Amino acid sequence: MAGQLPIKFQEHLQLQSVGINVTNIGFSSLTMESDKFICVREKVNDTAYVIIIDMADPTNPIKRPITADSAIMNPTSKVIALKAGKTLQIFNIELRSRMKTYAMTEDCIFWKWVSVNAIGIVTETSVYHWSMEGDSQPVKMFDRHQSLVGCQIINYRTDESLQWLLVNGIQAQEGRVVGRMQLYSVERKVSQPIEGHAAAFTQFKLEANKKSSTLFSFAADRTRVMDYINRLENYDAHDIANIAISNQLFEEAFSVYKKFEVNTSAIQVLIDHIKNLDRAYEFAERCNEPAVWSLLANAQIRRGLVKESIDSFIKANDPTSYLEVVNVATQNQSWEDLFRYLQMARKKARETFVETELAFAYAKTNRLAELEEFISAPNHAQIQAVGDRCFEQEMYEAAKILYNNISNYAKLAVTLCHLGDYQGAVDSARKANSTKTWKEICFACIDKQEFRLAQMCGIQIVVQAEELEELINYYQNRGYFEELIQLLEAALGHERAHIGMFTELAILYSKYKPQKMREHLELFWSRVRKPKVLRACEQAHLWSELVFLYDKYEEFDNAILTMMSHPSEAWRENHFKDIISKVANIELYHKAIDFYLEFKPMLLNDLLLILSPRLDHTRAVSYFIKVKQLPLVKPYLRSVQNINNKAINEALNNLLIEEEDYQGLRNSIDAYDNFDNMTLAQRLEKHELIEFRRIAAYLYRGNNRWKQAVELCKKDRLYKDSMTYASDSRQIEIAEELISWFLDEKLFECFGACLFQCYDLLRPDVILELAWRHDIMSFAMPYMIQIMREYVTKVDKLEQSDQLRTENETANEQKPIDFNSQGPLMITGPGISAFPQPGFGAAAYPQYSGAPGYSGY
Repeated sequence: MAGQLPIKFQEHLQLQSVGINVTNIGFSSLTMESDKFICVREKVNDTAYVIIIDMADPTNPIKRPITADSAIMNPTSKVIALKAGKTLQIFNIELRSRMKTYAMTEDCIFWKWVSVNAIGIVTETSVYHWSMEGDSQPVKMFDRHQSLVGCQIINYRTDESLQWLLVNGIQAQEGRVVGRMQLYSVERKVSQPIEGHAAAFTQFKLEANKKSSTLFSFAADRTRVMDYINRLENYDAHDIANIAISNQLFEEAFSVYKKFEVNTSAIQVLIDHIKNLDRAYEFAERCNEPAVWSLLANAQIRRGLVKESIDSFIKANDPTSYLEVVNVATQNQSWEDLFRYLQMARKKARETFVETELAFAYAKTNRLAELEEFISAPNHAQIQAVGDRCFEQEMYEAAKILYNNISNYAKLAVTLCHLGDYQGAVDSARKANSTKTWKEICFACIDKQEFRLAQMCGIQIVVQAEELEELINYYQNRGYFEELIQLLEAALGHERAHIGMFTELAILYSKYKPQKMREHLELFWSRVRKPKVLRACEQAHLWSELVFLYDKYEEFDNAILTMMSHPSEAWRENHFKDIISKVANIELYHKAIDFYLEFKPMLLNDLLLILSPRLDHTRAVSYFIKVKQLPLVKPYLRSVQNINNKAINEALNNLLIEEEDYQGLRNSIDAYDNFDNMTLAQRLEKHELIEFRRIAAYLYRGNNRWKQAVELCKKDRLYKDSMTYASDSRQIEIAEELISWFLDEKLFECFGACLFQCYDLLRPDVILELAWRHDIMSFAMPYMIQIMREYVTKVDKLEQSDQLRTENETANEQKPIDFNSQGPLMITGPGISAFPQPGFGAAAYPQYSGAPGYSGY
């Protein structure tokens, strides 16, 4: 029977041997347009590839990445056609170039090479031919017949001359597969629908014809296949079954395999083609072969029948599909069934994955005692991974056992927290000594208000500067301010205490315990971050503490501004005076003066004394005059008058005038002369008090305005002052005018006194004349006696001098001249006498011109 087969099969190549995955060997991904090339599409991860196997050199396949959903090789050359959606392209692989491309308006549902240079394209409504030569586009050959509507197109054939065209499809109808075909004549442009499953064209020459005829043959009767299978015995079961399968005769194929007891292939037909797992289960029970059970189990697991598949795997004693079984069982939460499977699998294969999943199954089925026994014995399970999975799924008791087994104290600590054993968690965290672990335990203790344990953990966290802020926020967000402050206070004594801890504690004090802020800053001001604490004090309105920090960080300007802005809380007299002297901006001096004037006016003079070394006194005095507060700063003016500043002198003098303190004014004028004398004198000249007018005369005297001074004294009857000023003037006219005025006013006693005061200025002839005229010789007599005595004394001295000179001249004339004993003679110029001229000797005295109307003595 085998020798009578019309087709002979022969194996040329095992595709798996050249790297083709078995899952990619099928009608949907593999095409073979001729015996020269095999074209396979495969997908690795998310990348699609096309593999081209040249049958002349099958061991060197060509592999290229593509994005197409269909690929067909040219029957004779290395040209490939690709389809991606509605876009068709033809590539020359050897030249690595794209030959043609075209975008269809309809979906291409089937295509194949109909010749070495043309492709047949079948759409839902039409059939096209597309030549790869030139720039031609697909040409429509004919429209599909209505009988092909809804059919699956499985083939397209033509004769060698491309004059006869055939579309072949199949369709399910009344429980059977019906074949539909459309035969089209290009020459006549007519179609003929035919019912059949397969067809072919061939050339056959009849005896009566000179030319070969085109024959068309097709197969349609399938009802007798089962009968032949049951009746015949001497045939190759695999070949016949494969032919039946390729023609979708699945029951016939199952019968073939069953008849020849090829049970694995038989159940494969039930599973893959007939798709009836109930029949497959019955068939497996009847066969009871491990390989059959294994195939059934794989099919069941793919259908999600976890319990049934695991029962089948156990019956097959097959652990090979453990990856898929574990995946599906996990998705379906079938832990009891998975546990049974993994126990079987562990006996067959000591794989790490199997033992790991078995450990997890122990945990999921709450077999904790067995789990502990399992992991204590030698095993290949990844305990850490199992523990993490248990932890993620909140199976904390199992996770505790697993983590404890591998001494993972960090995860054990967190697990114990979830179990409520916070003391144990702290102990484990201490063994782990990990910042992350300390944080997790600390936060858990805070949430459960276990503040004692939280503090133990927190101390280990706050010494890490980068972790401090997160911990503080965690406490604060939950309102545990007191506990947070206690934590930081306890941590300050730690050997690893850093500046951030002191800073954050200061900020917390500013928010929640302002009464402790000052003490903290006094102790640790050098260990806090200035900007943050300053900002915290400002936000909390802790002005006194803010000034303290400004002072410590030598920001004196800001300290002064703060004290002036918030005096009731921040101002302290001694502190203010100490800081104000250190400010850099002198403008603050004047702001401080304004502040004191409003806030503490009685202490203003003390402040001014502190400011005086750098103060602009002229500006300060102008300001006090402007605000009419000059009397308030009189002590300041007196204390700084020693610098002899004009503004100060004038301000103080004006103040003394307003106070009518003439003695103070006189002392100020005598001690400090930098002021406008004449302006002051003119002002005082009109003063209602005589003492101030007297000072005006004094000022005129100081400016050598003797006449004005004497006249002012005469006006105010200041006789003594007038005599003094006339005497001091050293002017004869002023003295004589004063003497005359006294006589006119009949002030004879003053006349006598003035003679004494101005004795050396008065001319005797004038005085004698005045005394004679006013008949007061008795008042003038003391002066006359004295003047006579002086003149007699002078005459006597002149006589003695003249006598002595005469005697010397006589002695010199009688003595011979000794030229040797004398020095060089003095040579005098022409007209220069060596002797004094008469009238210019020592005895000469200027003559008095006499009083008016008097010719002399």
